[in-house]
Amino acid sequence: MPDRAEMEAFWQRWLDANKECESRRDWSALAEFFAPEATYGWNCGANDDFMAVGRDQIRELALGYEMQGLEGWSYPYQATLIDDRAGMIIGFWKQVADAKRPDGSAYEVAGFGASWFGYADGAWAWQRDFFDHMNAGTLFFEMMSAGVLSDGMRSRIEKAAKGELLPGHFRPADRPAPLWPPV
Repeated sequence: MPDRAEMEAFWQRWLDANKECESRRDWSALAEFFAPEATYGWNCGANDDFMAVGRDQIRELALGYEMQGLEGWSYPYQATLIDDRAGMIIGFWKQVADAKRPDGSAYEVAGFGASWFGYADGAWAWQRDFFDHMNAGTLFFEMMSAGVLSDGMRSRIEKAAKGELLPGHFRPADRPAPLWPPV
């Protein structure tokens, strides 16, 4: 059973590193928080799951490729739940674009976003994200119509619209690790 103070300190380092990565517009440094064999995934719908296995794939795919087109966005955490007996943390966050609407308000994905983490031996053993894909897609199309969606995100949407599985995406039967992490 992890020590609660240790988990809280690790979480604070994670939050600080997230802010630093957002300001640099590069999230790859967050990979160092993961155990070498960690998994990081999320569900994208009935026939599409994302899964990165191992720190290198997490760096390359989850924190690299999947964040292309989102440079300048912020993901401020709003609330945190820590279960030190189970070694788990859930952090709830918003997805906020750096682009502004004509009225000055930020483009922000409606709904909730969250990351569920398994903590062990001073590192994330796994991470699973959940967020509202419908609201994210709606916002991306609104931004596209307004001419403020990044070229990187526009390119990713075009590839997905053609039915291409993007790097790290799998049909559920082919996913290299379970979506439900070992708890």
